This record gives sequence, C-alpha cells and structure tokens, in this order.
Amino acid sequence: IRAVWQDASGSMPLDPGREIALVERLRAGRFDAAVILTSFRQSPYPAAYACYLAGIPIRLGRSGQFGGSILSPCVPPVDDAVHQVERNLSLLEAAGFRPRRRDLEVAVPAAAREHADRLLEARAIPRWARFVLLVPGASAAARRYDAGRFRSVAGMLADCAGLRVVVAGSEREAGLVVEVASARPSIVALAGRTDVPALAALVARAAVVVCNDSGPMHLADALRTPAVVLFSGTDLESQWAPRSTRSALLRRPTDCSPCYAFHCPYGLPCLDVPPEKVVTETLALLRPVHAQSQYDTRRETVDAVAPRADLARPRKLPVRPRADAA
Repeated sequence: IRAVWQDASGSMPLDPGREIALVERLRAGRFDAAVILTSFRQSPYPAAYACYLAGIPIRLGRSGQFGGSILSPCVPPVDDAVHQVERNLSLLEAAGFRPRRRDLEVAVPAAAREHADRLLEARAIPRWARFVLLVPGASAAARRYDAGRFRSVAGMLADCAGLRVVVAGSEREAGLVVEVASARPSIVALAGRTDVPALAALVARAAVVVCNDSGPMHLADALRTPAVVLFSGTDLESQWAPRSTRSALLRRPTDCSPCYAFHCPYGLPCLDVPPEKVVTETLALLRPVHAQSQYDTRRETVDAVAPRADLARPRKLPVRPRADAA
C-alpha cells in the first residue's frame, strides 16, 4: 500500500480510506515493534503515527523535532553528512542491536543468477565472459547523465578489444536503453528483462558497472563490483557514495549542490562530464582485464572540472556541446 507521505509528486488523490487500510494492515500483523528507517530529510512521524494507530507498542525512530510520544523511543539525530548506512545502523545500535558488519551486503538468489546467465548466453555472452554493465536510468531526472553522452560511452567501450557491453534498465526505461545500446551493433540491450534480483545478478557478474547515483550503485557496492558513478549535485557524496568497492565518482562542482531536486532547471552542469572521461575511469577499473583501446589513458585523479584535451588517443572524438542536454 502506497502511503500519502511517500507522494513526492503530490499526485495522489485525497483518500483517507487508503491510509486507514494501511493502519488495518499493520494492525493485522500484530507486530511487537516497528523500526522506522529514514534518510536525513525524511520525518519518521507519519509512519510512526500509523504504527501508533495500529497498536504497535514500540516505535523506534530518529528525529530532532518534537512529536510527543509518537516515537517510543525517539533517538536524537546525527550529523546530516553521515553516510545513510551509518545513520540507520546507529539507530539500531541505540536500541541495543549490534551489527556484525557495517558494509552493504546482498544475497543474490540462485534462480536470479541462472536467469541472468541465460539472458546473456542467448546474446552470445558465455558464462565465463566479463563485460561492462551500463545502467543509464535513475528515478529522478536530476540524477541522469545525458543519454547521448551515455551512448558515446557505450560505443567507445564497445570498441575495446575483447570487451562486451551490456545496457540494462526497467521496462519504462526501454527507450533510454535502446538509445544507449544503439551505439554499436555488438552492444546487448536488456530493457525490462530483469527484476531487481536479476539486475543484482548482472551487477555481480559485471567487471565494472557504469551508472548514475541510483540503485545499481548501491548494488555494486554491496556485491563488491567496481563502479563508475555519474554522481549529480542532488546529494552529498558522503551520504551515499560506495564504501566497500573500488569506485570513481564523477561530477563537476556547482554552487547549487546539494540541491535535492528531482528536476534541474540549469541543464545539469554538475554532470557536464565528457564521455572520454567516463571511459578513462572505466578502463582504469578494468586494468586487470587488460582491455586494449585507443581511449585508455594513464590513471589520473577523478576530477571532471578541467577535462584534458588529450583524453582520446590517437584520435580525438568530438565532445557533444552541452547545450543539447535534456
């Protein structure tokens, strides 16, 4: 049941019965306690109040705002810049739980791995083959790298000897996936062919994942798959960045960051990163695979502020002007 306090777009119709049904569903569960995990910008009180009405006696949450006894207990806030994993782990620790590990973990079901293997085998990628996985989608437009530039990245990576490229996305992202994969005939497009477990299986098999600040970034971190992340200025890197896998986060510094916006009115200057830079960082993470390409340059500090003129050798590809970005 979708709750009204999750309606970021403000599009849900007035329907108190929907929220009452949620309370009744919680009541039917006869839960002893509820742990309400939120990001630093979310209030725990709406969910906690639903749990209160459902008769759940313990409602653990974190807030610096007064809410009476809706939260029982209420844990004081931590610094906003703290990584969100640590934020929620510390909430559990306040209740007496002791985590055995502090990094993300995901268990990929065997059936999901088999499904992913069959998808790839049907497209001439055997089970032993390594590939680069591109996931160009994101839930918010303000976190999506330009599709045309993603297409250029896919094409340059596909030119690397012995390297396969796979582009994945949800069914609603089919147009985006097809556009990115159209860079070369050899690129595999998997739009709407994977649920979350199967996508996790693809991430686990990939040599490197190239994605936005989105779910696949967290899957890569949990599965220890190296990742190149086009990390827009919507959020602080300290809150969401991968902590357990090798990664490169690319973005340009902007005065408006962090904006926490769903749509950017300025043309996403924070993601004005040349495709050659993305390819350079991807190949740096692929170095053990010995992929050979004219785009492979020496490893350099991740800094997209002043792109080098000699990133592409021996020939330089034209970089699309930023004016065409969505």
